[in-house]
Amino acid sequence: MQIGRAVPGRGQNVDSKRRYLLVSPCRDEARFIRYTLDSVAAQSVTPALWVVVDDGSTDETPAILETYARRLPWLRVVRRADRGRRSVGPGVIEAFYAGLDAVGLDGFDYLCKLDMDLDLPTRYFELLMERMEADPRLGTTSGKPWFERPTDGSLVPEVCGDEMSVGMTKFYRTACFREIGGFVRQVMWDGIDCHRARMLGWRAESVDLVPLRFLHLRPQGASQKGIWTGRVRAGFGQYFMGTSPLYYLASAAYRLFEHPAVLGSAAMLWGYGSSALRRAPRYDLPGFRGFLRAYQRDCLVRGKRAATRRLDARQEAAWRAAHPGAGSAGP
Repeated sequence: MQIGRAVPGRGQNVDSKRRYLLVSPCRDEARFIRYTLDSVAAQSVTPALWVVVDDGSTDETPAILETYARRLPWLRVVRRADRGRRSVGPGVIEAFYAGLDAVGLDGFDYLCKLDMDLDLPTRYFELLMERMEADPRLGTTSGKPWFERPTDGSLVPEVCGDEMSVGMTKFYRTACFREIGGFVRQVMWDGIDCHRARMLGWRAESVDLVPLRFLHLRPQGASQKGIWTGRVRAGFGQYFMGTSPLYYLASAAYRLFEHPAVLGSAAMLWGYGSSALRRAPRYDLPGFRGFLRAYQRDCLVRGKRAATRRLDARQEAAWRAAHPGAGSAGP
């Protein structure tokens, strides 16, 4: 498989019904940021507005952004003070909202939280909007991330479920984003959002179609403090979200031989178990945990794909009740 690098300056935004807003938190991304800037500039449908939030960068990121902002009329840069460190989870979402609050959602049909370490195919956003136009229940979608294997440069898919839009490029119908209340400002914000959307009858997905495969230049789970820290953080996130112990044990067993074999799964379970032992705070939206765990039980019995189809079919009534007169609700 090949993932082509985009050529800047080709895209046009001509459709008033396809006005999408990109919001990109970033910090010290000088190594990767040009790839993302160039690939967005090359989109077949360019954004109505792109707000990049420089979250206190200390490298060349501000200078690079300034150069591109002079050339791209729809690129706006918001700068925040240096907090002294990169902050994943809550820090990323705080920076995201610093950008979103500066412009608001009015006037935009779609919203995307976009990371600045990606290389996107040229028709990426056009194809995502086509999927949403074909299915009014589709609330959030994305392509699939791939990364270059360090040992030989071959392209390898990242592990991510089809039932979630991926965290590094979450593309939303604006109505869905408003209804779920936006992002939770905590680790696992990128899981809670999709479960909350499905709870309201929306569909969520990521699709492995060749034209939607993108290059993730910093693979997921590679924490700035190492893979162990990243997996422990993931375990805490699953505890915070409300994942059942049995389901997470099964998830850790399933990933037992993924890199780093055994150690990665051990870190996941340590993050979850240590959070439970200290009775860490949890996401407490009424009804959410019961909804999530019922779905997870069904995943263990039927498999994730079948359980997701079954749940989506059952939740269609909730979506139709909230959107009377809407068109066909998709598969």
